[in-house]
Amino acid sequence: MTGKAKPKKHTAKEIAAKIDAATTSRGGGKAGLTDRTGQIKGGHAKFECPHCKITAPDVKSMQIHHDARHPKIPFDESAIVDLHAAHTSENAKIKPGVRGSYKKSD
Repeated sequence: MTGKAKPKKHTAKEIAAKIDAATTSRGGGKAGLTDRTGQIKGGHAKFECPHCKITAPDVKSMQIHHDARHPKIPFDESAIVDLHAAHTSENAKIKPGVRGSYKKSD
């Protein structure tokens, strides 16, 4: 025989995972739009394809995209647009990863 159907208590690990999911930006919606497009320094989309304007975080990803989507055009690393260099201003400071909350933790 099994015991009564008692509700499980929340573990510290489960609560910490819920807090992490609630306070960490996953980059979706309007809040993550600038991060996805790479329009500000600190955005993850650093490079832009000169042919179709799709963005990628690094040169290797851009080369994989180029080989898959533009096989007839030879890959030229110097033709890739660096969005971080194009949108850098003197007052812009390097922003860390998107993490945080307005909720105060004690």
